[in-house]
Amino acid sequence: MTSFIIFSLLLISLLFVLLTVMILTIKLFIKKRKGSTTARTVVHLKKMGIFCCVLIVGIFGFSLFSQATAHTPAILNEQGQIKSGSISELTQIELNGRKEWVSIRGDNAQNPVLLFLAGGPGGSQMAAVRHDLAALEKDFVVVNWDQPGSGKSYYAAKRSQLTMDTYIEDGYALTEYLCQRFSQEKIYLLGESWGSALGIFLADQYPNRYHAVIGTGQMIDFLETEIIDYKLALEIAQKKNDTAKIDQLLANGSPPYYGKDVTLKSAAYLTYLTSYMGENSEIHNNGYNTLRDIFSPEYSIIDKINFFRGIITTFNHVYPQLYDIDLRQSYKNLDVPTYFFLGRHDVNAPTALVEEYVTILNAPVKKIVWFEHSGHNPWINESNAFIEELLKIKNTIHE
Repeated sequence: MTSFIIFSLLLISLLFVLLTVMILTIKLFIKKRKGSTTARTVVHLKKMGIFCCVLIVGIFGFSLFSQATAHTPAILNEQGQIKSGSISELTQIELNGRKEWVSIRGDNAQNPVLLFLAGGPGGSQMAAVRHDLAALEKDFVVVNWDQPGSGKSYYAAKRSQLTMDTYIEDGYALTEYLCQRFSQEKIYLLGESWGSALGIFLADQYPNRYHAVIGTGQMIDFLETEIIDYKLALEIAQKKNDTAKIDQLLANGSPPYYGKDVTLKSAAYLTYLTSYMGENSEIHNNGYNTLRDIFSPEYSIIDKINFFRGIITTFNHVYPQLYDIDLRQSYKNLDVPTYFFLGRHDVNAPTALVEEYVTILNAPVKKIVWFEHSGHNPWINESNAFIEELLKIKNTIHE
């Protein structure tokens, strides 16, 4: 928070100086036209110019300092010392020629590895998982991956290069890196929303590398989900007589969306449904804590900006590529135990589609675990219960 305040003050100061320079330049021009003396104005302008350069250098230097000091907090014992045998690092690795960031945290570096696949595409949940699923670090080495085009990995690839295959290729490369580094034959996959589908894609292509795949806020058919969500948001708005939202939704029309406004048009109903779930008293601990997450030490000043850029620009480019995906058609057979952790009150990712998928899925294990007081994010809404269910899976596999 302190670094962000300092950066903001520097930026505001720069804007003020630039405005002053502009005013002085106009004033100098007017004085020259009138033949008035300009000496004092020139001196003042030079001082402001020097101050402007100092501020620019300061902002650039502070940005570099912020990037260099970004970190994930150490794991401490009861005495406040770094826990022996623990691991807590924030590191950049190269995946298929792309430089991407991961955080790796765990009380014991010998524990099984769990790779968290964030939602989006374009979302970064590095800090959120550390806060909301902290207890997992006792039994797993928890790895959070900022996928290309998101958060700390925003510049890993050009938007035009981002496809579904990009995420599968890099997800597998990261899996190989983790297996080799921690001397493990297999790891666990935990995917949230878009990440839940990515987990299925990886398990389908590389089953020998995964103990289990766990999806939460599970996506099944991307286009059907968007159409259902749009219709539900419109229905809710009509019941509430929310004319502004009704007009907006009707003006946008029903998905699919293409072009530059995909994120904006999708947000019109997705944020509305999120607010609707927020009004549901049955959902506990509802919603993301974005301010807490964005000001976490994992993110530098530039990362904080890219946290939002990824959600907007990467989502806009990648999401339309997912409209043709339906797990019920293309991913009927998996050779990996597959679990679905579903919020009973999730209206963003229709749970009925997951139930349909489970009936036709062939897998060594397939199971829906319901969270009665959750919406789209059981890992946030009921984090303790969520962790307990994950540990049951781990204990079953490693018994």
